[in-house]
Amino acid sequence: DFLTLHVPFTPETENMIGEPELKMMKPGSYFLNLARGKVAVLEAVAEALKSGHLRGAAVDVYPVEPAGKGEALVTPLQGIPNVILTPHIGGSTEEAQESIGEDVSHKILKYLFEACTVGSVNFPELALAVPKNKHHRLVNIHRNVPGVLNAINQLLADVNITGQVLGTTELTGYIIVEFDEYNVSQKEKLYEGLQALPETIYSRVVY
Repeated sequence: DFLTLHVPFTPETENMIGEPELKMMKPGSYFLNLARGKVAVLEAVAEALKSGHLRGAAVDVYPVEPAGKGEALVTPLQGIPNVILTPHIGGSTEEAQESIGEDVSHKILKYLFEACTVGSVNFPELALAVPKNKHHRLVNIHRNVPGVLNAINQLLADVNITGQVLGTTELTGYIIVEFDEYNVSQKEKLYEGLQALPETIYSRVVY
């Protein structure tokens, strides 16, 4: 049998696997920690390996890791033959870095040209499909307070809305509005109206 760890490091997960938990495992099992170094007691893992209770282990995270190049790794698992020790650098490979670069670039372009914020960590995640026919699109970031959506919709009362999405966090609201194409002055008037709202943090004409 195999036990693998894939959890974040929190007060609840610290040292979650120690001697008592290892003794509950079936003799001859394998242990893998691919999560965070401090969620397992490596001294207990080493003893379980030396006694034969564990048949093998693989670890790529450690309670204390080298601070930089040239500093040696020190762990109680060193020197045990049925152990695989590797660095936790999956995200640092050439392939991973290339993939990350492509993903970040794609998300930035989606925000610039569509106002899409899907994938945001601390901001409302919104996406609105781009229509085949040419329309106008405005976005507004505002303080999340009562009445602000009503004020925005009053500004939009005279245009034909073809798409609208709103998302909020505790403090911030984000709205994307798509409407039929009018003359440039109409679009600028709506933008200026959004900017003038006291709750507005930022507005932008996407197209």
